[in-house]
Amino acid sequence: MTDAILRVTGLHKSFGDHHVLKGIDFSVAAAERVAIIGGSGSGKSTFLRCLNFMELPSLGTVALDGREIGRPAGGDGARYYPEAELCAVRERVGMVFQQFNLFPHMTVLDNVMEGLVTVKGMKRAAARERAAAELEKVGLGAKFDAYPGRLSGGQQQRVAIARALAMEPEILLFDEPTSSLDPELVGEVLRVIRQLADEGRTMLLVTHELGFAYHFATKVIFLADGVFHEVGTPDEVLKQPRQERTRAFLARYTEFGF
Repeated sequence: MTDAILRVTGLHKSFGDHHVLKGIDFSVAAAERVAIIGGSGSGKSTFLRCLNFMELPSLGTVALDGREIGRPAGGDGARYYPEAELCAVRERVGMVFQQFNLFPHMTVLDNVMEGLVTVKGMKRAAARERAAAELEKVGLGAKFDAYPGRLSGGQQQRVAIARALAMEPEILLFDEPTSSLDPELVGEVLRVIRQLADEGRTMLLVTHELGFAYHFATKVIFLADGVFHEVGTPDEVLKQPRQERTRAFLARYTEFGF
C-alpha cells in the first residue's frame, strides 16, 4: 500500500461529558475511497469534522503527508492549533455538507468563486474561469447566474461540490451529501460523486446509501459508539461482516442491491 496521505492516531473527541470518538486509528492513501456507515449518533459526522478541524480533536493527532497538525499543549496529550495552520488544512481537505451552506444573496458562480478570491487571493477573472469549469463538470453550466433559491436541492448540492472542487483539495469529505434531498434528486448527486471517484480522487463519504457505498468504496468502515467496529473491503463489510454489531445494522436495510 502506498504511504498514507492522511493518518489519524488515537483520536478522541468529547463534548463536555459526552465522549463521541474513543481512540480512532485510521489512515487513507492517495486515491482511496472510504465509505463510513453507521447509525445516527455513532460519531460519523464528528469524525469527518475533526479531519478538517471544523471540530478540534480532544486528544490524538491528525497528520497530512506525514506532518502532524498543531503542536503539543501541556503533558496531557492535548494540542494547540494555530488558526493559520487550520486554514491551510481546510484548503487541502475539502468538505461537502448535508446542508448546502450556499450564500443565498450570491449567484451560483459567485458562490463557487468566493473562496478562490477571499481565501486563495485569486484575481476575479481567474477565479471566474475556474469556477465556471467546475460548474460545467457537475452539469450546471447553464446556471451560472441563478440564485440558490431558484435551484432544486440536487442542483444546490452540486454547486456545493463545485465550490469544494474549485479549491483543489487533496482530499474530499462528504458528510451524508444526499440525506436532505428528495429521493428523486439523490441520483444526480451520486453520479457526480461517482464521476469524481473515477478521476482517482481521495474521498471519504459518510452515507446511508449502502448500495452506492458498495460500488463506490475501496474501503468501508462501520462506526458505532465512537469506535470502528469493522473495517474492510465492500464485500467484507457489506456482504460478509464478521461482527454481530455490523450484521445487526445491515439487517435493517433490506432493499439495497449489490
